[in-house]
Amino acid sequence: MRTVRDGAWVVARPGPVDAGPGPLVWERRPPPVPGETEILVEVEACGVCRTDLHLAEGDLPPRVPRCTPGHEVVGRVTSAGAGVREFAVGDRAGVAWLAGVCGRCRYCRSGRENLCPGSAYTGWDRHGGYAGFVTADARFAYRLPEGPPAEELAPLLCAGIIGHRALARAELPPGGLLGIYGFGASAHLTAQLALARGARLAVFTRGAAARELARELGAGFAGDSFDPPPEPLDAAILFAPVGELVPVALAALDRGGTLSVAGIHLTDIPVLNYQQHLFQERTLRSVTANTRTDGHAFLAEAAHVRPTVRVNRYPMHRADAALADLAADRVTGVAVLLAE
Repeated sequence: MRTVRDGAWVVARPGPVDAGPGPLVWERRPPPVPGETEILVEVEACGVCRTDLHLAEGDLPPRVPRCTPGHEVVGRVTSAGAGVREFAVGDRAGVAWLAGVCGRCRYCRSGRENLCPGSAYTGWDRHGGYAGFVTADARFAYRLPEGPPAEELAPLLCAGIIGHRALARAELPPGGLLGIYGFGASAHLTAQLALARGARLAVFTRGAAARELARELGAGFAGDSFDPPPEPLDAAILFAPVGELVPVALAALDRGGTLSVAGIHLTDIPVLNYQQHLFQERTLRSVTANTRTDGHAFLAEAAHVRPTVRVNRYPMHRADAALADLAADRVTGVAVLLAE
């Protein structure tokens, strides 16, 4: 009988998750052996991120053969390399998207390791957490508290961290009106972070259930993706991977406002009109991964804010179904795979 401990899901043939046999295949695989600075983590829970969907469907070509997705991993350290000082066997650890950097380039030396040309990522450059076990460089893993359930901690490790960085990139003024386009995993956590800081919130999303969740969490306005805002936005974040929404969000900004685009993948952006979309010092910015400083700062803030995490639970053997539900917008909040 297949168990979560005896293998991993792999991207065998990138393609649509809702067609044919699908891109994910379960593969028997012994637990990996940690290297000198690595920990071996037995997976308790792994969040399902839209980046995993991009990997499975081929928008992000796998960088290792038969790559195992998953970069929101919560588990226990079962062994460690001789050079590990950050963790001991039995510790609760989080394995996130950023898996390694060179440490030598000008970006790393200036505190911008997210821009390192030699950066590596969990579930893209190295096997991730849709598995029984995963290895991680201990210097890039996070020590996690014992109290919260694993399925509530897992989404914080990417959806939370990248949302934290996207909010910083949006440069929302104190008490300002933040517009959020798309309201999935990262957005519903970021919204609560912004509200806790005193922001006002307007949410634009096509899903009725997502709009209802936005209202429950404190949004003053929740409308369709293309609806006009109730008033000009001081800042906005685009979480939906839809380039068509870029001019919509830019046009909704007040003078001097900033649109932060949070996704790793975006469909093509239509032609922009300078007067309508960029004039009056509106700014369009991308967000690229995160630094470890971002991760530690967000996890500390989240421990204080304690955001509500709307979890859709799936057993690990249904990872393919979780991705299909995500692709079809059947997930409100976050999808999380649980060890069996």
